[in-house]
Amino acid sequence: MARRKCVRYTFTVICFILMVLHLSHAHWWELGTYSWHTVGLLDPAGAVKSHSDICQSLLDITTDQRRMCMRSHRVLTAISLGAKMGKEECQHHFRNNRWNCTSNSNVIYGDVLSIKSRETAYIHAINSAALAWSITRACSKGDLAECSCDNSIRRKTRKWQWGGCSEDINYGVTFSRKFIDSQESNTSIAGLMNLHNNEAGRRAIRSRMQRVCKCHGMSGSCSVRVCWRRLPSIRSVGEALGQLYDGASYVKLVERDGKASKLRRRDPELKKLIKSDLVYLDESPDYCERQESFGILGTRGRLCNRTSHGIDGCRLLCCGRGYQTRIRHVEEKCKCKFVWCCQVKCEMCNYKREEHICN
Repeated sequence: MARRKCVRYTFTVICFILMVLHLSHAHWWELGTYSWHTVGLLDPAGAVKSHSDICQSLLDITTDQRRMCMRSHRVLTAISLGAKMGKEECQHHFRNNRWNCTSNSNVIYGDVLSIKSRETAYIHAINSAALAWSITRACSKGDLAECSCDNSIRRKTRKWQWGGCSEDINYGVTFSRKFIDSQESNTSIAGLMNLHNNEAGRRAIRSRMQRVCKCHGMSGSCSVRVCWRRLPSIRSVGEALGQLYDGASYVKLVERDGKASKLRRRDPELKKLIKSDLVYLDESPDYCERQESFGILGTRGRLCNRTSHGIDGCRLLCCGRGYQTRIRHVEEKCKCKFVWCCQVKCEMCNYKREEHICN
């Protein structure tokens, strides 16, 4: 009995140590694993925690980040939502790639971030943009006491005038810059890369702000046209950053007086680097095989598209290892009809679905 208690105690201690180690290396976007409930924030295990407890548990964040995190539960909720959106956009964009933005560890993105590759560049950019998006939307909804609508652009023109609630992207971008960039060093090559990609993500969302207008007047005459600025969809920002990912710039560090100065393209023949570009320092691994040290899952067991010649095709996704075909029997709704009023009635149909799985 004593031995059993000892084993149980030892197991509990080990679990506690692992939990502390996990939290001590938790990046801010680990907050994307939390969800909001009517009584507080729920951690991944479903336990209710105060925003102060959560901010204090993230040991691997800066003093500035902790101070901003602890302003209120609404601020933390917006930060958590931004982290969740960044992860979802990453997984959506890379869903058909060899690396599909998932990891075999409990840490979001795993240790792929230790490789300063195109993937790391995209992760930093989309999370920076998603946080700016989430904070800006929280401002316009009135969720945050620190901000509201953007009243700085209320000016008249000949054809229309500003009105309504323009979303304050300037506040969202400033918050994102202060919160995220405080974790990076501008004296290291990795820090310069991350800072550059953070800013590229924010520029991607700022440059895609939309102007929305509504007409006012007698009988639809549109004698007065009122316009305001609205956030783009986070999906469109993710797609734009995906294009930048495809054309990301391979860079090197240029030092002056023995100190890190700036990043420049490795190929001097290419155009000058601009702030909206994504940059990377290391070539990406092929992601074909499982690599436990980096949390890379590999492509064995992934579904592939036999008819595609792209990266989702079986030849490329399976890395030349071949694939197996299986037939699955699935039951789905079919022959759906709208019944007045107001129902949709469907039948259940059985199908055979052919799937191709990487060896």
